[in-house]
Amino acid sequence: MAKLNLFKRAKKALTHEGAPARTFGPEAQLRRSVMNCMLWEDEFYEDGIAIADRVQALIPKVDPQKTADIAIEAREKMKLRHAPLLIVRAMAASEKHRPLVAATLERIIQRPDEMTEFLAIYWSDVIGPMQQRKKRPVPAQVKKGLAKAFAKFDAYQLAKYDRDGPVRLRDVLFLTHAKPVNETQAKVWKDLVDGKLASPDTWEVNLSAGASKKETFERLIADKKLGALALLRNLRGMLLAGVAKKTIAGALDVMRTDRVLPYRFVAAARYAPDFEPELEQAMFRSLEAHEKLPGRTRILIDVSGSMDAPMSARSEMLRVDAACGLAVLLREVAEEVEIFTFSDEVKKVPPRRGFALRDAIVQSQPHRSTYLGKAVTEVGEKNTRLIVITDEQSHDAVPPPKGKGTIINVASNRNGVGTGDWTRIDGFSESVIDWIIAQEK
Repeated sequence: MAKLNLFKRAKKALTHEGAPARTFGPEAQLRRSVMNCMLWEDEFYEDGIAIADRVQALIPKVDPQKTADIAIEAREKMKLRHAPLLIVRAMAASEKHRPLVAATLERIIQRPDEMTEFLAIYWSDVIGPMQQRKKRPVPAQVKKGLAKAFAKFDAYQLAKYDRDGPVRLRDVLFLTHAKPVNETQAKVWKDLVDGKLASPDTWEVNLSAGASKKETFERLIADKKLGALALLRNLRGMLLAGVAKKTIAGALDVMRTDRVLPYRFVAAARYAPDFEPELEQAMFRSLEAHEKLPGRTRILIDVSGSMDAPMSARSEMLRVDAACGLAVLLREVAEEVEIFTFSDEVKKVPPRRGFALRDAIVQSQPHRSTYLGKAVTEVGEKNTRLIVITDEQSHDAVPPPKGKGTIINVASNRNGVGTGDWTRIDGFSESVIDWIIAQEK
């Protein structure tokens, strides 16, 4: 007969590579899982379904206000779209979280198509036409939040994102019974329902209608109607279409850079190296007004094999691009800085700037294993700030920092690493540097 009254030894938490790992409480786990999450897309160590399931399972265990705050931070600071919607979907299923759903949903919806995406997520396990999907009732708090969000958008925005799909914008309007604030908005909504909104003048609309790619981009650049991100994402396509290099370079010289993060320029330069000089100058312009990080700083960058993985299945940006973008930013804002990479070994990076720094980081050593513990022991110094940029999947145990220590995690894995007084930040936007400066003040 089997014995049940046995002492069970607690299983030790390990990284995917087998090193001792740190587990976290539900709130910290939720933050780690969300802040770098391209929802439902596989990462180097975990598949997207497991990450999404973990997010939904954690939410009932986290304080409702803290859950809402994480959703808002993920949308507004980390610029994520789907993960915040999944959080609110899980909040709607929790009785204690439901009172915060309307306000949170209104705030995180910043594009009209996010309303249809939310309903698609809400009905994700219901297959069939709209009539069949509507058999799952939508809570009043969800309807209220969607109705408030709908009122934020003008005719141009609604036309731009009124796309075919199982859930359309007019379905959201009918479902929520949103009330227009004035007659002008009422007419816009009627035109939306009737399919009479004027098509917006965007590159996507023009190209999908069969317009010449070369002529479309030349006209939008001349009319200053091509936004910064659209410009960066289409550099290679414009060159292949025959747009003059001088025209594209001129657009880069005058583009707005205040909302563009360094890693966007790094990723753009990877696929359009002909424009590195212009991209580098635009990147430096984006950093000119950034507050300085005082004192001595050492930066330790993970260049192991897993950092060469894309941020998502549809992204051309790699994890190492995000790390290089942060390193470029830190080089510009830190008063006194040294940069090192680690994989199998630790290598010091020459004191370069911009894309030269990116190249020095990427080419510093072969991208193999993740010996973070050895690197921290070698690089850490007293009275020196140590900032580690990594996906945390170390092969070896990570000791406490010798001075101020911060681990910036650029992945969504469940467990972390490091014993002792490490400060932990999940995410890779420029706001992580702002946060370090604010905390030290």
